Amino acid sequence: MRRILILGLTMLLMACVEFGAPPPEIRPGAIESQDPNAIVVGSFDFTENRILAHIYALALREEGLPVDLETNVGPREVLSPALEQGLVDIVPEYLGTALQFMSIGRSDPTPNTAAAHASLKEELAPRGLEVLAPSPAQDQNGFVVSPATADEYDLESISDLEPVAKTLRFGGPPECPTRPFCLQGLEETYDLDFESFVVLDTGGPVTVTALEQGQVDVALLFTTDPHIASGDFILLEDDRRLQPAENIAPIVRSDVVERYGRRVVTALNSVSAQLTTTELSDLNAAVDLDGRTPDDVALEWFETRGTSDSP
Repeated sequence: MRRILILGLTMLLMACVEFGAPPPEIRPGAIESQDPNAIVVGSFDFTENRILAHIYALALREEGLPVDLETNVGPREVLSPALEQGLVDIVPEYLGTALQFMSIGRSDPTPNTAAAHASLKEELAPRGLEVLAPSPAQDQNGFVVSPATADEYDLESISDLEPVAKTLRFGGPPECPTRPFCLQGLEETYDLDFESFVVLDTGGPVTVTALEQGQVDVALLFTTDPHIASGDFILLEDDRRLQPAENIAPIVRSDVVERYGRRVVTALNSVSAQLTTTELSDLNAAVDLDGRTPDDVALEWFETRGTSDSP
């Protein structure tokens, strides 16, 4: 029942985003669960975040806490309202983008992790939300091209795109044109005007295929994408520092911390402290390249690294 209602909420909120309407107010308790006291861990609609949701859920379950998982809920425009309205309780987030989204652009992006964390903490407090300790692991928006395109146009940095952008097709997720760290940021920070924008998925297999088949020339992939590490695509240097600090940091509803105590915080922070950027790339590769499931690779990582009493 919970999954069906979450799916319906996702479709409704996505329609509101598309047509510019405000998201609907959702009654607390409108989504039923087999355990009404369960902590609901939600995720965005891409591989890495689904894996992280599974890992954090495992940490909570090890503490004996009741947990429900709602993975692949949707983009931030869907998941953030669900978090604020109590339909989900915990979301693995990325500091800079979360700060920009929650502050509606009032807070300037910064590559400084501590500053971004402090600003996000201040922004979330009036909403009944807490951001926990940031992980050393970080994943930013990256803009990539094929090796052939890089060679043809002598591309090493994003600035190198400026003289040729009008002849190139850019691909990204549906929300990219309005995101300050995606197409909007490329236009404003790098003065890039592409020939066209092609709607793809959120740094997933559709994007990879579009790049491989030449349907787009430049696309958004996350910097921990295994296709970058393998050399399939060239990550262009963000030479004007468009991207902010994007350390992993769970956002938790304050009432969950009040209900279950600080062991929720301790369990989640222990996981965050052990994650590394290299491990994120390896976890993504296990799913996207090796065909394993997010829950399988999450369990393997957790059994070796993620116990709450780890150093």
